[in-house]
Formats: sequence, C-alpha cells, structure tokens
Amino acid sequence: MTVTLDCVREAAGAILGSVAITPLTHSKTLSEIAGAEVWLKHENQQFTAAFKERGALAKLLSLTAAERARGVLAVSAGNHAQAVAYHARRLGVHAVIVMPRFTPHVKVERTRAHGAEVVLAGEHFDAAKAAGLALAAERGLALIHPYDDAQVIAGQGTVALEMLIANPSLETLVVPVGGGGLIAGMAVAAKGMNPEIELVGVETAGFPAMKCALEGKPARFARTTIAEGIAVKEPGALTLPIVREHVAEILLVEDGDIEQAIVMLLEIEKTLAEGAGAAGLAALLRHPGRFRGKRVGVVLTGGNIDPLVLSEIIQRALVRSGRLVRLRVELPDLPGALAEVTRSLADANANIEEVHHQRAFTSLPVLSAEVEFVLQARGPEHVAEIRAALERSGYKSELVQD
Repeated sequence: MTVTLDCVREAAGAILGSVAITPLTHSKTLSEIAGAEVWLKHENQQFTAAFKERGALAKLLSLTAAERARGVLAVSAGNHAQAVAYHARRLGVHAVIVMPRFTPHVKVERTRAHGAEVVLAGEHFDAAKAAGLALAAERGLALIHPYDDAQVIAGQGTVALEMLIANPSLETLVVPVGGGGLIAGMAVAAKGMNPEIELVGVETAGFPAMKCALEGKPARFARTTIAEGIAVKEPGALTLPIVREHVAEILLVEDGDIEQAIVMLLEIEKTLAEGAGAAGLAALLRHPGRFRGKRVGVVLTGGNIDPLVLSEIIQRALVRSGRLVRLRVELPDLPGALAEVTRSLADANANIEEVHHQRAFTSLPVLSAEVEFVLQARGPEHVAEIRAALERSGYKSELVQD
C-alpha cells in the first residue's frame, strides 16, 4: 500500500472522535527567542500523552473481524505500548504488549492499567522484538508496528493535516524522528496539501539512524539519551524512501539542547514535554539561523516523562542559568563566624538550600574552615551581588563551577 494524502484523510475520518484534535498554539515568547514565528502542536495533550494513538488506532480499525477476534501484539517500552493497549481495550480487542525486562515498573503498570497483557522478555529492545515476533506467530496475533506500517504512517500523518487546516500559512514543519512513522505520514499529508512546504526532521546526535541512512553512512550510537522515544537504531523500510523523497533535512541536537527545551516549555508555555517531545524546539534553539524569519510548526510529540528525571533536568537548568550555585567561603573556625556569613547571605537575598561545613578535608590553615553553600539566586548578576556582600563583610568566596 502506498501512503497518499487520501489515505491520511481516510485515517483522519476513521479516528475522528476517538483521538483528540490537539491545539496548535502560537508562542510569542518562543518566537522572539528563536527569531521565527513559532507554532506548537500539542500532541502531549492526547489521552495517553503522545501522538502514537493516531497510528495505533488507524491500524486497529483496519483489521478484519477475524484478526480482531484473535488479538494484537505490539513491542514497545513506551508510548506505542500505551496507545495500542488503550485503543485495543476500547474496541474490545485483546492486546499483548511485549516489553524488555528492564522497562521501568511505572510504564509496565500503566500499560497493564489499560487492559493489556504485558509480557516481559529480553534484556533490550531488539531481544524483546524477536520474542514478540515469535509470540505473534505462535498465537496468530496481528502485529501493530510502531512505525513501519502503511496504516500507522497514514494515522500519524493526521498531525500535519490538522496543523495545516488550523494554519495554512505554515512554511516549515519540524518533526522529531525515530523510526520515521510520524515524519513520513506528515510529509505525505503536508506535501499533498502544499507542495512548497518544507519538512525538517530532528534526531539526537547519539541516535542519528535516519540521517545516516539517507547519507549512506554507517551510524554509531550512544548508550543512552534523554530522548528515548526517538532512540531508534534503524529507520523503517517503508518510512525511509518517503523521508528521502519529501524531507528537506535531518538536524541533530544534543541532550543538553533537549533539556533546555523541556525547561523552556515548562517555564514559558506551562506545558510538559518528554525528551523526544521537546526535540523539535531543541532544533530551533540549536540551529536558529535555519528557521529565522519563517512560520514554523513544531510538534510536541509527547509528555510522558519520569518525575525524577524531570526533577533532575530542572535542577541542572537552574545551575546552567545561574539560579542555583555553589559558593565556597573561607571563614575563621570561631563561634559565630558561620552565623555572620549566613546573615550576609540573607541580607543579599540569597536563599540557602544546603550547607557543607569542612574542617579536616581542606588545605586551609588550622583554625580556618571552609563552608560550601548551595544557594538559590536570581541569576549571574545576583550571584555577583552576593559575592560582593560577602567581600564587604570580610569573607572571600569562590564560585564552584564543576
């Protein structure tokens, strides 16, 4: 089956009412920062918090009555698992989800909560995939592939359909890329509606599978990435030629760029994106010249992020922006000295998060002590004011950078 604009429109009609038509919002602040007119497509507002519902439901609806009766199988440790499980239960179809054994417990339980039978197999995704294919053949289950399936591609393409109906003036669509199902479907839809529109894919530098495949180069992969949703080592056989024909470029971003994008979306737009979901905005931040002056649609593909990971990202962002700092202060080891330093910090409106008082593990002279403060500040200028206040009180300070 060749995926066409008509296929995408047919998928849109099929899933209408069961999958949210998510908002497309203009961001005045991000537009000013990026030097482009930025529009955000909030796929993180789907019921399972990711675009994957579109393709999963389109595929489920295309199955015959006999296939539905036998059940379906998907291999996934993330958003695809929840999408298949949720919509299969809605349709009365038994779903088996094969996940690697290392999958976080919260994802396993969330998938089970949608009514799926979860099978844990293999130490990594490839091993789980092999186990899943064997199980599907053994039990006669229909396979719901996360990206390399024409119906799935058509379903994902409905994202572009909605974006261009909401704002036909968009000139560039920026899309995170894993196996390529989303960008392939969006490319078919967008180019069918407006041949002049440009599609730009985004991968992490640690998992450049699509970019390397397009360039005919062997890919080298990192061990981990914050954008695990697009950490794919091989693009789809169906998606690759579509991307080659319709996508202008694949840009690479670093994990640090994605962390920055996640925090900016939280602070500026009050919306939560997972690592893969924020990759599009990360591309605008890392490659501003590529998009300057254009009307750009950015897909926030999902919002499923572990709260502990999110907490760490926020802390790291505060450090990078100078709002959370470590200050090392030398003081005499005498009663009242520490109290005097803390008073100076309070007078400078610094909020103390942690205090580490050190006597033994220091090169300072005897009867001297070293105190390391973790402080909340307003930014680098405020930190300079804090250090100046300490200096006026007779205390030397050193900013701990590492």
